Amino acid sequence: MGVYKIKDLENLTGIKAHTIRIWEKRYGILKPGRTETQIRTYDDTELNILLNVSLLNKHGLKISKIAHLSYPEIQVLVRKQLDADAEAGFHENLLLALLNLDENLFGQTFDKLQQETGLEKLFAEHLLPFLERIGVMWQVNSITPAQEHFMSNLVRQKLLVEINKLESSASRSSVILYLPEHEMHEIGLLFYHYFLKKAGLKTYYLGQMLPLDALLYSIQKIKPRALVTSWVTHTGAENPAAYFKELGENTGIPVFGGGNLLKTNYQSLQKHLHLIDSLKDLELLVARCQSMQ
Repeated sequence: MGVYKIKDLENLTGIKAHTIRIWEKRYGILKPGRTETQIRTYDDTELNILLNVSLLNKHGLKISKIAHLSYPEIQVLVRKQLDADAEAGFHENLLLALLNLDENLFGQTFDKLQQETGLEKLFAEHLLPFLERIGVMWQVNSITPAQEHFMSNLVRQKLLVEINKLESSASRSSVILYLPEHEMHEIGLLFYHYFLKKAGLKTYYLGQMLPLDALLYSIQKIKPRALVTSWVTHTGAENPAAYFKELGENTGIPVFGGGNLLKTNYQSLQKHLHLIDSLKDLELLVARCQSMQ
């Protein structure tokens, strides 16, 4: 059973610690334990309650009303909300699947929303932001590496199934997709691969931790229209601005990239990189490559 401090609850649920304290003191929503030094501690039961209360509150039910409900009554209302709108509890359900290592809950949540919204919207608007969030939670020790790996691999499996359903394109509009030498987080890149392959581009997926000299060799052999990458973490081994400047000077090929690290550092990168931050950015990439035939 997990043991969480109030800051962990804030990181996991997105609810401010101040709000959690008010809900706890004024409405008795949670009943934390205390350490010998009087620091609040919460277990998985409290976390589950808080996620469900948050879901109902976000969809219009006042906290004063929720406080008078039993937990079974709360669960009934949550289930009705989820049945009516798969997007409503997507993040909450994925978080519960993550914390409890619950593959069935993940599969049911993923499949239902995919049926309602399609894979592209599911990833761009829901999954990628969620994965960025759990990356932060892992860095501050709110979740374990095992939990982060569990969720990432489930998502990876879903993407690979969809990618393998697509036929390879004979188009002359080709792109190379890769992660730089320090980078192992490939979920975002796999989604770009799916999107571009489905759009009819010829894709060369070179995967994780590709050294620069190997990338330059591949560019010389393939002669792609564009390079596509994703940077989530930074080990200090490479300076992003210097890396993309060198890449552009050596190849003259446009580079498109996503991932939290590139988003937060885009001001210093914009001369050498086209940022991928939405489905529209991917659509512009496809149009640009196709216009170069």
